Amino acid sequence: QVSLVESGGGLVQAGGSLRLSCRASGRTFSSSGMAWFRQAAGKGRAFLASIDQNGRRAYYADSVRGRFTISKDGPKNTIYLQMNSLEAEDTAVYYCALLKRWPGEPFDYWGQGAQVTVSS
Repeated sequence: QVSLVESGGGLVQAGGSLRLSCRASGRTFSSSGMAWFRQAAGKGRAFLASIDQNGRRAYYADSVRGRFTISKDGPKNTIYLQMNSLEAEDTAVYYCALLKRWPGEPFDYWGQGAQVTVSS
């Protein structure tokens, strides 16, 4: 059984920042890469960023590269997504996932997500 709990979402003005957290439990966290995805209203789930099991390698979608940073705290079984220079187009529900295959194929386990709303 895998549990993924996202937190840190909210309402922010365009140009602002937010940091999302995702706490994982149930599966050996240290042996899995992890990733962030998002789903905007009326659209499919989109890959954003991934980090390997050691926390040493990261990969980003073009849409967020240079603005978002993924990181990992192994002892806390937690990954983070630092989001800067937010735009209205970043409004979505954000999800974390365990990686099935690098850099962006997830296992089909999902948390409740974190709503991020960016006002313009």
